[in-house]
Amino acid sequence: MRGVFKSKYDILKQKAYVIIYGTNTPLGKLFDIVLLILIFLSVIMVMLESVKDIDHQAHGVLVFLEWVITVFFTLEYILRIISNKKPLQYIFSFYGIIDLISILPMYLSFFIPGSKALSVVRALRLLRVFRILDLVSFTNQGNELKMALRTSRNKIIVFIYFVLVICVLLGSVMYVIESEESGFTSIPKSIYWCIVTLTTVGYGDIAPTTILGQMIASFVMILGYGVIAVPTGIVTAEFSRTRTKFRATISEQKTDQVQKKCQSCGHTNHQRQAKFCCQCGTSLKNADV
Repeated sequence: MRGVFKSKYDILKQKAYVIIYGTNTPLGKLFDIVLLILIFLSVIMVMLESVKDIDHQAHGVLVFLEWVITVFFTLEYILRIISNKKPLQYIFSFYGIIDLISILPMYLSFFIPGSKALSVVRALRLLRVFRILDLVSFTNQGNELKMALRTSRNKIIVFIYFVLVICVLLGSVMYVIESEESGFTSIPKSIYWCIVTLTTVGYGDIAPTTILGQMIASFVMILGYGVIAVPTGIVTAEFSRTRTKFRATISEQKTDQVQKKCQSCGHTNHQRQAKFCCQCGTSLKNADV
């Protein structure tokens, strides 16, 4: 009896893995479409709940639908843990944490009154769209950009530090030059003005009135264009440099694929370490090579 139960459990894990992680299977594609619809529907309901008139008229319907969606995401979260070969790796991964955080608000609102403000956390489900749209083109472009940002990280940090030093120095100078009537009441306030001006935001709540202050402000405005362009140039250069290297790595990974033919559906081109067919989920133990 124990062996039979274990066999059924293994079959459940295998089917859940094919549906949840098998984006090339019919059931996997249907699951992703349903998941995508529910994510956008959930985010729309979060927005509608913030409109008092709509929430007053359809509060019960919105809450009911959100509970249905939350239960669906909860079951999906549990199945991802069960079917994953390394459940802890998924639980503590970025998407695993997002999945958990996105389902907690509804349960907290049930046990803890007054926690409705946490409902906006459900909007984090939008981040899961990147995982659902895990197409080759999107994945490759995303990985290339990630490598470029990682490579240029030190340069960007040094540049940001340099910008902060400029803001502190120029902000301190403006505090000495301008009067409190102009809005420069303290050095932190003057640094705030410098940051706003340097980033070309220009709220206009603080403005220099002296000629020297206006000259410095003009210099900061012109400098702001360079501040915007430099990080972009750094990332672009690193992106171009790492693109060739990344594509070479992808080519090496493709050569690791073998023509394992599934005896059930006849699908080929599986990964060398694949144990189950990515099309139908059948074991590849006796597959033809």
